[in-house]
Amino acid sequence: MSKYSDYITVGWREWVALPDIEIPAIKVKIDTGARTSCLHTAHYEIFQKGSEDWVRFTVHPIKGRDEIENYVEARVSDYRIVKDSGGHQEKRPFIKTLLNIGNDAWDIEVSLSNREGMKFRMLLGRTGLRNRTLVDCAGSYLTGHSHKPTSIS
Repeated sequence: MSKYSDYITVGWREWVALPDIEIPAIKVKIDTGARTSCLHTAHYEIFQKGSEDWVRFTVHPIKGRDEIENYVEARVSDYRIVKDSGGHQEKRPFIKTLLNIGNDAWDIEVSLSNREGMKFRMLLGRTGLRNRTLVDCAGSYLTGHSHKPTSIS
């Protein structure tokens, strides 16, 4: 028995779901070079609910399909300075949400930022991969969700 038999193997890109924020399918790039995960939103608004910061934002989970959108409200778990791949620093809000990938699920923390010029609407970084994930850099959609959804209800 391999010491990796309890690990989930993912490809460099996968389909995932974020059920806490009602996103049943979004394509992610698995990026072990990125520490944090990031979800695309063109605009977000911070507001108060009680004594806590919350964020309201819109997600278009499938690039090029602007008619498919999710309106989300979530509690802000933190604010952090994040440096992107070009070296630019940005203060971003983070939210916590459940990640479903293949037959597995775990909680992740994800920042919100405008990824309009990027190929993927979500980036899954090292901290979102947990300690029981192997990345096959030559593989794609290894968790069994290799088809692109035609609609999201």
